[in-house]
Amino acid sequence: MREAYEQAYREISLALANGQPCLDCGAGSGHVYRLLAGRENVPPTLYHGLEWNKEAVKLAHEKGLDVTHCDLNNGIPHADNSFGCVFGLSVLEHLLRPCQFIGECFRVLEKGGRLVILTPNISTYFTAALILAGRMPSSGPHPDSNALLQHEEIFKVSSRNIVYDAELDMPAHRHLVVFSYKSLKSYLQLAGFKDIEGYGYGLYPFPNFLQPALEKIDPYHCHQMVFVAKK
Repeated sequence: MREAYEQAYREISLALANGQPCLDCGAGSGHVYRLLAGRENVPPTLYHGLEWNKEAVKLAHEKGLDVTHCDLNNGIPHADNSFGCVFGLSVLEHLLRPCQFIGECFRVLEKGGRLVILTPNISTYFTAALILAGRMPSSGPHPDSNALLQHEEIFKVSSRNIVYDAELDMPAHRHLVVFSYKSLKSYLQLAGFKDIEGYGYGLYPFPNFLQPALEKIDPYHCHQMVFVAKK
């Protein structure tokens, strides 16, 4: 996860360094901006965000950041050709209409602007092994039941120290639609994007020292994927 996020941050930093306005989809309270601003001199005027959690939006406003309350399932409330970079990090898998979201990203990007997506991959060896063993895959949708989440047959990759309520209307941990590497790349092409570059991170169950080489050979089955695509 750390390496996948660093790849995404590098791509976003390129746009900010060129003075391009960026849109953070699933902004929270502006964590990505604060992280990147700590590394480079990035003016807050270049950063814009969308977030469904009203408390997080309030915190962002208190820090002087332009974050708008928004449900990404209902579109992006910005005009066409507004941003040099649009990014969604660990967001796509939480949306009811991820393909519509990708189309909206294309619409609000300037010509030549870039989309940066970080999302888990459903097509992994680990997921296949869990299914063959009769277990519920970790990168698939979790059930809306606190009791079932405690059941030993459901494998979770998140820390057991994380406390969440599966029965909330919009739990942040639940994955609704999870793409495979090939299907996401294909849909980005269908949506009109070009110069699409995909990266894979975490090829389990291979040992860590082998993974950097294997990730380049076989990004199709890595746990996390980062896509960068140009309008």
